[in-house]
Amino acid sequence: MTNTAETNPPAFQFAEGEVLLVDKPLEWTSFDVVGKLRNSMKPLKIKVGHAGTLDPLATGLLIICTGKFTKRIDSFQAEDKEYTGIINLSGSTPSYDRETEIDHPSDYEHITQEQIRAATSLFLGDIAQYPPAHSAIKINGERVYEKARRGEEVELKARNVCIGQFAIEKIDLPEVHFRITCSKGTYIRSIAHDFGKALGVGAHLSKLRRTKSGNFDVNDAWDLQNLIEKIKLQKTTNQE
Repeated sequence: MTNTAETNPPAFQFAEGEVLLVDKPLEWTSFDVVGKLRNSMKPLKIKVGHAGTLDPLATGLLIICTGKFTKRIDSFQAEDKEYTGIINLSGSTPSYDRETEIDHPSDYEHITQEQIRAATSLFLGDIAQYPPAHSAIKINGERVYEKARRGEEVELKARNVCIGQFAIEKIDLPEVHFRITCSKGTYIRSIAHDFGKALGVGAHLSKLRRTKSGNFDVNDAWDLQNLIEKIKLQKTTNQE
């Protein structure tokens, strides 16, 4: 594994296999990051993949595997994750986040801090949750968000996930700052939407950051541009 925590990191061995920790920028897709890194490695023709998708409006830890280490992607994806973020109680959105506009505004001023903190207990342990209609799940070979954006009805099945921790770190209504640890496949957007329902109001996810995945920590991750510059520097050195 190579990351920014090392003062003088060793040269990358992309074909043999690298695990690169990247702090995904806001509004980039996970595929955008993979594509950018793959292009920076040219003319090498090696496999590059990521272990766990992050939505474009999320930032934080993205695990990138190259070469022979792409065989480890499934095991990395299976690890528990930690996120921090903000749930906004001012109303719900069709996408459960800021990608779409609020369609059902809500009055939240009557909600107490005690009610907010108590509601977290409803989400701990093994729970069944419905993924957002605006998600990358495929139905008959098509991403369901494509159907949702066309205004088509999307029927998704509930999936079982496990929430290990759901801590409220700050309340500044309508914003509720949280930290959550969860199993693979958990949709934090669904947690935000359902959290509002538990309080009797509309809610959406207004900010999300993945801070940990298994033993990996975003504090050890590369800034994407710095990583690309490091790769270019190594290529230049090897050509001299």
